Amino acid sequence: MRYHITHVTTYAYAEAVSLCQNVAHLAPRPSHRQRAESPFLSITPDPAVMEDRVDFFGNPVCYFTVQEPHKELTVSVEHRVSVTPDPVPTHSPPWEAVRDRLPHDRDPVWLDAYQFVFDSRFIAADRKYADYAAGAFSPGRPIVDAALELMRRVHVDFVYDPRATTLATPVAEVFETRRGVCQDFAHFMLSCLRSLGLAARYVSGYLSTLPPPGKARVVGADATHAWVSLFCGDAGWVDLDPTNDTVPADRHVLLAWGRDYEDVSPLKGVILGGGHHSVKVAVDVRPDDDQPAHAGGAAGVRPSHTVS
Repeated sequence: MRYHITHVTTYAYAEAVSLCQNVAHLAPRPSHRQRAESPFLSITPDPAVMEDRVDFFGNPVCYFTVQEPHKELTVSVEHRVSVTPDPVPTHSPPWEAVRDRLPHDRDPVWLDAYQFVFDSRFIAADRKYADYAAGAFSPGRPIVDAALELMRRVHVDFVYDPRATTLATPVAEVFETRRGVCQDFAHFMLSCLRSLGLAARYVSGYLSTLPPPGKARVVGADATHAWVSLFCGDAGWVDLDPTNDTVPADRHVLLAWGRDYEDVSPLKGVILGGGHHSVKVAVDVRPDDDQPAHAGGAAGVRPSHTVS
């Protein structure tokens, strides 16, 4: 499936910002299941400094600085991305075998996965999360089968409610209220998996949404999305979307992965001045109609600030 993605973020400040420095993750990460064309990226006012790099986890990242005073910052990005489904493994080892091998295997693949076992800023292992997951992770059960059941349980037990949480809401509160958004459900499922001693990472991206029957698509009404990827030993990494109770396929576009949201937040940084501010975000993910992308271009960056 090929998608045309547009993402526009506008910050409006009550007072002038004299300087802003930012780190942005909004270029699709290359992978075996997706290919992205060079994006059209723009920022107003023009950044004085901008540098593209690859971060610790291998994600494309952009660092930029705006040095001229401004009361509005607009960042836009436009992509064309081709995505192919990744089949779910039909056979996988018992989950305990993966758990027990992770601390000892020094093969580069296993060693890289092991870093995703530990606590991070938004995720801390706890017995109560392991107990919640235990119903799915019964003794000797294949790890993929167990993970699929845990994903379904989170989907059934938790209510999608964008008013229930903020970026600062801890996983413990999400577990207590059983309400939140995709970021919360991903963090909770990661907490369960890591509490069992398994390696799992947070994935940021887009989800192509479908309008209700008989309704037209609302352009700009999409948002960034979050899901989970579990290391299943010799069966590889398997992605899981507890918000939608589905294994990501050709409707999920990968941006970046890390230990939790903090590692892959679409845009973070510091500003001098500004006072009170508001943020407007418009995201559109639609099947590509093969129209050419913008030619030429302004100085660019990869921004955003919304998760649903």
